[in-house]
Amino acid sequence: MSQCETRSPLAQSPQLPRSADGEPVFPEPWAAEAFAMTVHLHERGLFTWSEWAEALSRELHKPGRAEDGSDYFDCWVAALSAMLVKLGVADADMIIDLQRSWQRAAEATPHGKPIELANDPLR
Repeated sequence: MSQCETRSPLAQSPQLPRSADGEPVFPEPWAAEAFAMTVHLHERGLFTWSEWAEALSRELHKPGRAEDGSDYFDCWVAALSAMLVKLGVADADMIIDLQRSWQRAAEATPHGKPIELANDPLR
């Protein structure tokens, strides 16, 4: 089996939304990208599966989280961001600044056009 055919343990994450045939499904392209980034970082040895499961579980079980799992990928991104900060890969302020920049870019992008960071009017 090639590396491309090997399923990551991340694909078995509890509460991960799935299609009828059991494959992960993503509500938006950014969620798929966050998933892929996490798989890539895990496969590169930045963190173990156990470390990831603990970080994601902490986010999923915080008070105020949606009981129906509708904020699952928000939890996913929060867990990944927290891990990157904890491991010294990223700075928390840098992550927040990028999130705000992407939000402004999304708001400034005409409907139907790709959202690009260059669309942020403050960049």
